[in-house]
Amino acid sequence: MKSSKLIMGCLATLGMTAGMATAQADVDRDAIAERLKPAGQLCLQGDDCGTAASADAAPAANGNGGGSDIDGAAIYNSVCMACHETGAAGAPVRGDEGAWGARVDQGFATLLDHSINGFNAMPARGGNPNLSDEEVEAATAYLVEPVMDVPELGGGAEEAPAEEAPAEEAPAEEAAAEDEAASDEATDEAAAEEAADGDAPSHAGIDGEAIYNQACMACHMTGAAGAPIRGNADQWAARMEQGMETLYDHSINGFNAMPARGGFTNLSDDEVKAATDYLVEPVR
Repeated sequence: MKSSKLIMGCLATLGMTAGMATAQADVDRDAIAERLKPAGQLCLQGDDCGTAASADAAPAANGNGGGSDIDGAAIYNSVCMACHETGAAGAPVRGDEGAWGARVDQGFATLLDHSINGFNAMPARGGNPNLSDEEVEAATAYLVEPVMDVPELGGGAEEAPAEEAPAEEAPAEEAAAEDEAASDEATDEAAAEEAADGDAPSHAGIDGEAIYNQACMACHMTGAAGAPIRGNADQWAARMEQGMETLYDHSINGFNAMPARGGFTNLSDDEVKAATDYLVEPVR
């Protein structure tokens, strides 16, 4: 009888020990998974990943101020880092005080306005239209934090000063804009006439290299977000097999992580086609 009780007691002890070991293993696996969780994620155009970035993010611990729950560092790492860590297309590198000096003098509201609406080679919202104003604000705060005092978040970009010329200069600017528009129209008409007279495409005569340098180079010179690098025959082989019309369509309407028209919505179809021609010229 005593022997049976002893055996039962040993079995119970072994069961409790095994259960504790299993629970400890589960805790260890959870801890490892948490440590290995990526800081951010790649967002493809068309995916609703702007809000997901903030929903999954822990309370910001990157000095953004204002107690924002949006993780500006994670958004920066997935959207902005490709250019602002490499200086691609002239983007000021994060933490480079020399590159940021004049920009910081404009104030945070102006920098945020540029981030939201685009500026020079930088597309609006870094090329991810799914990002909210608040998410762009948090990412911008993280970007400029090393070089300036970031105000409390939540003010938006409405405080940005209007970047308009004095009233007396407006007529001259309007005249210049009209002249430029007329020149562009004349160029388009000339290209169309060439196409009608021969085999020249409608975008013949447009400086595709200049457009590429402005709108495409940031990704297609660095391979950011998986973009095929200009001149890399291996990366372009399968793409070239699809034909130029498909590549034109992708450039104009966007494809995967590439925004429509490279993020420059003011570019015409012919301008985008000319830039695409220059992009694939080395492997065509």
